[in-house]
Amino acid sequence: MTEHIAIRPAVTVAMIVERDGLFLLVEEETRSGVKLNQPAGHLEAGESLPEGAARETLEESGWQVTPTALVGVYRWVAPDNGATFVRFAFAGRAETHDPARPLDTGIVRALWLDYDAIVARRADHRSPLVMQCLDDF
Repeated sequence: MTEHIAIRPAVTVAMIVERDGLFLLVEEETRSGVKLNQPAGHLEAGESLPEGAARETLEESGWQVTPTALVGVYRWVAPDNGATFVRFAFAGRAETHDPARPLDTGIVRALWLDYDAIVARRADHRSPLVMQCLDDF
């Protein structure tokens, strides 16, 4: 008989922000080095999914955004430790930027890249969800 281990997924939220053909991304420190990701993180108690995505974007990039649509819901299992994540990815509109705002611990910088530059840096993506969410957008 095969033993089944119940894994409770972590709920995460992410924001895809496009402006003039460029996409807002962050470089962040991970156990595997600096990786590229959409602004994303864990949903906090008491907030809606869109609110969480907007909060994470502000905390990681200094950009206030307005969520405009749900792009998709994704499930990903980290190959190194089996952690399971359910990501709700939203599209959002950039509103204002506070360049003096301190970014979350572990965030190296926020940057705007075009699609081809993101594809060219695929080896640096935090997970396959970076490209999947962008392509679904």
